[in-house]
Amino acid sequence: MEFLFGLYQPPVWGYVLLTLAAVHVSVMAVTLYLHRDQTHRGLDLHPAVRHFCRFWLWLTTAIVTKEWVAVHRKHHARCETPDDPHSPVVEGIKKVLLEGAELYQAEACKTDTQEKFGRGTPDDWLEHNVYSKFPNLGIVTLFLIDVVLFGVVGITIWAVQMLAMPVLSAGVINGLGHWTGYRNFECDDAATNLTPVAIVCGGEELHNNHHAFPSSAKFSAQKWEFDIGWMYIRALQAVGLAKVRRIMPKPDLELRKTGVDLETVRAVIVNRMHVLRDYTRTVTLPVLRVEAPKASLESSERARNMWRDAKRALTRRPQLLDARHQARLQQMLDDSSKLKTVHEFRERLHALWSGATVSNDKLLKQLREWCREAEATGIRALEDFSLRLRQYQMPA
Repeated sequence: MEFLFGLYQPPVWGYVLLTLAAVHVSVMAVTLYLHRDQTHRGLDLHPAVRHFCRFWLWLTTAIVTKEWVAVHRKHHARCETPDDPHSPVVEGIKKVLLEGAELYQAEACKTDTQEKFGRGTPDDWLEHNVYSKFPNLGIVTLFLIDVVLFGVVGITIWAVQMLAMPVLSAGVINGLGHWTGYRNFECDDAATNLTPVAIVCGGEELHNNHHAFPSSAKFSAQKWEFDIGWMYIRALQAVGLAKVRRIMPKPDLELRKTGVDLETVRAVIVNRMHVLRDYTRTVTLPVLRVEAPKASLESSERARNMWRDAKRALTRRPQLLDARHQARLQQMLDDSSKLKTVHEFRERLHALWSGATVSNDKLLKQLREWCREAEATGIRALEDFSLRLRQYQMPA
């Protein structure tokens, strides 16, 4: 009978609570250890916390740190291209949702991916002789533990633990997190925030924020967003078990500043995601509201769809637009000289920080020209934005 019921027999709600707690620990180990600490180095966890996470993930997922880190770094480096290990833009949402774990495994076993993108991960005796050498031993051990503790019910608990990460990480985040949701920042990929209350996936649901600032240990960007992973980081930090290395920058403005110098250039580049967001809110959308055809402002469903299409076409990076939105963009630019000017200045601004090999002197010249020409367009929203851009400075 002990085989049927196990050594520990809680009430039904107890089984559910224990299972959810175990899955939650796995989620937090992935987001805090694998993602924020090992992959992006925005966080330094205490060695004891790192070892616990490695052991727990070995038991519950068979994940090898170097493989996971390598696949995720490649995802950022090649995002939304044919080399992206799991892009729904390339592969299709159905494939990533249903076969996300298979896509991960296919990439994780590539030696060149591991060597190029997996550097700096654990390289000790445990990694070589236990975790990497016998990755499946952990999940077999967990199966035995669940059965001994909970009997036959333990098989169901184990199955839920095995399915949790493939569904939540490989499916939901890698799939839906690049397919649907809202965006705070117009980064160069299709990443979205799935919800402002990021609990189920440990904060990973705030995926657009993360892609805008990959090295930030904190994923929430708005006051009304909640990143539960950040809550745990603050708790670990309070007892000396974690050190935050980087969080997303916030613009620092000097209201009396009117000139453009190298500090302005540096501040604009560091805060480029905020700059693009402000450009959308204070320039692109106000001009679009004035210039859009009268029909697009009516309350009909067709009009709302037209407005949504227009907004997407003007704010997303051109490479992320499908044929319909590209055609819509071209139509709007042909119909409105003001929208065309606003769009061209936005692309020039983006090019400012895209030129990796451009000298400081040339960047300074380009920004000064941008501001001078923007203020001469006669478009009030663009003029005001340029004056605000002059006020950017690096934090003291």
